[in-house]
This record gives sequence, structure tokens and C-alpha cells, in this order.
Amino acid sequence: MALKLHGLPLSTCTGRVLTIFHEKSLDFELVPVDLPAGEHKQPAFLAKNPFGQIPVLEDGDLTLFESRAITAYVAEKFKDTGADLIRHNNLKEAALVKVWTEVESQNFNPAISAIVFQHLVAPIYGMTPDQAVIDANLEKLAKVLDVYEARLSSTKYLAGDFYSLADLNHLPYTHYFMKTPWASLVNERPHVKAWWEDISSRPAFKKVAEAMTMGQK
Repeated sequence: MALKLHGLPLSTCTGRVLTIFHEKSLDFELVPVDLPAGEHKQPAFLAKNPFGQIPVLEDGDLTLFESRAITAYVAEKFKDTGADLIRHNNLKEAALVKVWTEVESQNFNPAISAIVFQHLVAPIYGMTPDQAVIDANLEKLAKVLDVYEARLSSTKYLAGDFYSLADLNHLPYTHYFMKTPWASLVNERPHVKAWWEDISSRPAFKKVAEAMTMGQK
């Protein structure tokens, strides 16, 4: 039975899950969720995710929400298929993947998601971007990227010299961030820039990025 993913291709969180599906060359069905019509707030969807957020994964009788939980599940279930994204045969490397996955979630994502929301999402809903919020989070993101620059000066990827879930989870929001006027935060740091160009050029993500058109003119 194919995996069933409820979401939208232009969504960052849906994109995160779609990327791992393609990394693993999995069969799946994407079930579009009509967010403008409020489908995610209807009882049928809330029965799958009481928080009313996409994406939601259905795998047989198992229903999961939260994109990082889904990618972790897929990486573990299909660990012997495609790229080994969790380094399951090496305890030290697996631990480092977990560390940098947490760094993305707790340090990188809060800053970059706020910038992307204000610059790209808010105008879609008729809201005026709050430059003060953008500026505050640009400062936070710069500090995170300084740590990344130092880390990537000694390893090719965040967890080591191997591509992992820690790198993959960065892809969707960084993709949109690079469409903003502040892409120089990445480009002016040579090791971060090289890392981004590497991970964003992977065939799995290139398939996903084609549909991530928010902010595209």
C-alpha cells in the first residue's frame, strides 16, 4: 500500500516530507488539502491532526503529523532504501545527526521561518510585512549561520562528511529564503554557500522545488 500524504506541494513542511520520499524513491499518493477553503479545519481533517496543520501521513493504520516526526519515521522505516539519512549503523554518526536535526528545529527554523512568513506569506493574506520582526530574526539567523560556517569549515555536511536528515530538514525554508532580499546571509559565508548549493542540487529536492513557487514572479 502506497504512503498517503495530505498536504500542499508549495508548503515547506509538505516539501520536507516529499523530499525524503524522493530520496527513498517511494511510492506515495499526495492528497491536496484546500487551505484557503479551510479544509484543514474541518472535522474529517481534524480527526487526522487535531491541530489542523499539514502535512499528515497515513501509512496503513498509522497516522502521523509534524513533518520532522514524519521524516524521522520514513528515514527509519526505509533505512535500507536509498540514502542512509540517519546513519543507523554508526552510533556516533547517528547521534550527530540527531544533534544537528535539533539545531535546525530549535535555532535555525524559528528565525528563518519568521522571515519567510513576513516577506512571502503575509502579503498573500493581505497583511503588511513587519520589518521589525524581519530585522530581529535576520540578526538571529546570522548568528546561527556563523555557527554553521564554522562547522562546515571542517565537515562537508552538518553531521559529518555525509548527507543526512539534518541537512534535508533545512531545504524547504532555505529555498524560500533564497528568494528574499537577504539571500546574502547565505552567499557571503563560503562554506554555508557551498553546502546550500550542494544539498539544493540533489535530484530529490529539485523535483520538490519545482512546485515550491511561492514568491515566484
